[in-house]
Amino acid sequence: MAEAATIARPYARAAFEAAGQHGGIAAGGLKAWGDFLARASAAVGDQRVAGLLDNPRVRAPELVTFLLEVCSMTGSDAARNFVQLLAENRRLHLLPEIATQFDTLRADFENTLDVTVTSAMPLTPEQSEKLSASLTRRLKRRVMLHAQVDASLIGGAIVRAGDFVMDGSLRGRVERLGNAMAAS
Repeated sequence: MAEAATIARPYARAAFEAAGQHGGIAAGGLKAWGDFLARASAAVGDQRVAGLLDNPRVRAPELVTFLLEVCSMTGSDAARNFVQLLAENRRLHLLPEIATQFDTLRADFENTLDVTVTSAMPLTPEQSEKLSASLTRRLKRRVMLHAQVDASLIGGAIVRAGDFVMDGSLRGRVERLGNAMAAS
C-alpha cells in the first residue's frame, strides 16, 4: 500500500535519527532500534493486539505501556516517546512498514544487502563463501546471505537481492526454452 509507505517514511527516518542519538550508532543503536521495531511490528501484527489498536476504549497511554512491556523496552525514554507519538497519531498499525523502511535505511548506512539464494540442494559452506564474495564484488556491498532449498528447481539456484534477480535454475532454463519455442 503506497499510502502506508508514504505515511510511515517520516516515522522511519525519525527512528533512524533516534538510533543515532540514543545509544550511538557506533555503539549498536541501530541494531537495538531495529530489534525493537521488529518486536513491536510482530506485536501489532498479532490479531489480539491489532484489536486493541482500533478499540476506542483503550487509551493511547495504555497502548504505549503495553507495547513497551511486550517489547521489553520499558526503560527507554526514546522508545517510549516514539511509541507515544505513534499512539497519539493513531499510527501504531504502521509499525511493520516503519520497521521495513528502518531496515532499508540501516542497510544503506551500513552498506549491506540481504541476498536470498534459493537452490535445489543445500549450499556447502565453501559454496556460500564463494557466492558471498562474488556478490560482494559485483554489488559493491557487504552481502548477508540467506540460503533456502527448493527441490522443484531441479538444479542450479536463484539469487534475489532487492530488485536484482538472477535465475540460474534448471527449471528457469526449461521455462525460458519452452517460452522461446512457443513464440516461434
